[in-house]
Amino acid sequence: MAASNAMSHDTHSTTAGAGWSTRRIAVTALFCALSLIASFIEIPIFPPAAWLKYDPSCVIALVAGLAFGPVTGTIVVVLSWLLHLIFAFNPWGVLMAVAANVALVVPCSVIARKVEGPRGLALGMGVGAMVTLAVCVVMNIIVTPLYTAVTTEAVIGMIVPILLPFNVLKVAINCVVTALVQGPVSKVLGK
Repeated sequence: MAASNAMSHDTHSTTAGAGWSTRRIAVTALFCALSLIASFIEIPIFPPAAWLKYDPSCVIALVAGLAFGPVTGTIVVVLSWLLHLIFAFNPWGVLMAVAANVALVVPCSVIARKVEGPRGLALGMGVGAMVTLAVCVVMNIIVTPLYTAVTTEAVIGMIVPILLPFNVLKVAINCVVTALVQGPVSKVLGK
C-alpha cells in the first residue's frame, strides 16, 4: 500500500518527473509578478515618437523562456499582460504587447534550447528579433487604425521613419539586457 501511494505521488502533475514541480510553478508565478510590475515601467526611448514607450516586461519573460522553455515564457507574457489589463484597460495595447513579446520569446527560447551555448542564444535572439519586428509592423498596420484616428496608409507611412527604428531599439534592449542577466539568473535557478 505504501508503494502505491508513493508511486501515485510521483506521477502527480506538480512533481518534477511528470510535469511542473511546485518550485517551477512558484518561480513562474514570480516571473509573472515581476513581468507585470515591469509592464508599468514606461520609458520613452525614441524621441521622434515620444508616445511609443519601452517597458522591460519582455526581458523577464525571455529569461523565463530561456530557463524553462517557450511555454513558460509564453505563460509569463500572457498572464502578466492580462493582469496589466485589469489595472490599465487598453485591450489593443495589450494585444500588441502580447503578440510582440511572444514573437520574441518563443523563437528565441526554442532555438536557444536546441543549439546550446552563446551561439544558440545569439541565433535565437536574431531569429526572434526578425519575427518580432515583422509581427510589430503587421500588428501596427492592422490594429492601430482600429483604435486611433490614424489611417492604414498613415501607419504604413510610419513604418520606416518611426515603427522600425523604435522596435529595433526595443528588441535590441530586450536582447542585450537578457543576455546580461540570463546567465546569473539561470545559475540561481539551477539551470
